[in-house]
Amino acid sequence: SVSGLNVIISYVGNFFTTALSEKDQPTFWRFLFVYAGVFVIGTPIVVIYTYTRQKLGLYWREWMTNKFLNNYLQNRSYYEINSKGAIDNPDQRIAEDIKSFTNQSLFFLLTILNSVIDVISFTGILWSISIPLSIFLIIYAVAGTLVAVIFGRKLIPLNFYQLKREADFRYGLVHIRDHAESIAFYRGEEQELSQIRQRFTQVFNNFNLLIGWQRNVDYFTTGYRYAVIILPSLIMAPIYFAGDIKFGDISQAGFAFSQVLGAFSLVVSQIDNLSNFAAGINRLDKFRETLEETTKVSEEGTREIDITESSRLALEKITLNTPLNHEEINESQKTLVENLSVAVNSGQGLLIVGKSGAGKSSLLRAIAGLWKSGTGRLVRPNLEKMLFLPQRPYMILGSLREQLLYPQVNQEFDEYELRKILKLVNLED
Repeated sequence: SVSGLNVIISYVGNFFTTALSEKDQPTFWRFLFVYAGVFVIGTPIVVIYTYTRQKLGLYWREWMTNKFLNNYLQNRSYYEINSKGAIDNPDQRIAEDIKSFTNQSLFFLLTILNSVIDVISFTGILWSISIPLSIFLIIYAVAGTLVAVIFGRKLIPLNFYQLKREADFRYGLVHIRDHAESIAFYRGEEQELSQIRQRFTQVFNNFNLLIGWQRNVDYFTTGYRYAVIILPSLIMAPIYFAGDIKFGDISQAGFAFSQVLGAFSLVVSQIDNLSNFAAGINRLDKFRETLEETTKVSEEGTREIDITESSRLALEKITLNTPLNHEEINESQKTLVENLSVAVNSGQGLLIVGKSGAGKSSLLRAIAGLWKSGTGRLVRPNLEKMLFLPQRPYMILGSLREQLLYPQVNQEFDEYELRKILKLVNLED
């Protein structure tokens, strides 16, 4: 619809400027009103087109975000990714990269579709007015695209690393906010400032390189766009002076030339956005691959502890190894616990003691199913009937009620029972 509107505008503009050059006042006023009518009709068409594109992008982002979140939080993939450092800043990839991907994908898809329609619509108009101008346009657009690809190739990795470094810098600031009291107790402001400055220096240096390359690309693309202003008139001037075309044909040819050239020169005009788009795709694809790897039941070349559900807790000849990354299949694993057997019956307690690094927490990770690499048999109740308290207290993003019931926040407990529990631990106030 937008391309059709542009075709109508090109013809109305032809008649309008011809009437103006020939001092044909009745025709001038008639097509001036036609122009106004086209604008009145065209404005809502363009607005609705943009609104529809953004709406589609919003729903697509919702679908993709839910898909990535489900994969991220199922099978404890988030734990595997963060504990092994498989990828950097998964939060930024979900929050920002998906948003950028959906918006830019739709933008480029619809732009390409419009470009195809523009080429079909305006090439015939341009060819009927000036064959030399049509041939020149094709050569000019192809040459410009090749040069833009050569210049813009360097922008993709620079944009990729810029996204990473910006996310690292933002994470450092969030880390200070989340650990403000601990930092204040330690008086670690100088060290934190040094760490943050190092991260920002990486942001600064990479962006400095990026804008340098963008400057080089802009030298070409700006000249490429400015040349379009004069080239159609330059090529068509001899034909006009010879009396073979009307003055309005020049304006229509110029409009058609700019539309077709814009369609052919998509890479040139969008090189910065395309390089940023490609970098975002690389980050999302890496995230997707990592999620697929962590959802596999077992790792190739490794053995896992056999888990059996029962009402008792028992470890039978358990040997526990450190987890193994997929990239480190040939690397040696560290053995934390070897050939351990122990049983804890209902009503019994067991205190595990040992020096730091002996594997106490690792043993609990194995019982919870977080670490499975090793041999032996683990007998335990269903995890829904067990409670593990992490070393660091965890506060959820929710209400006090949800904090008390976490993770079973939908359980039916009245307020009196919850207040009674708070009173038992001296937190009623």
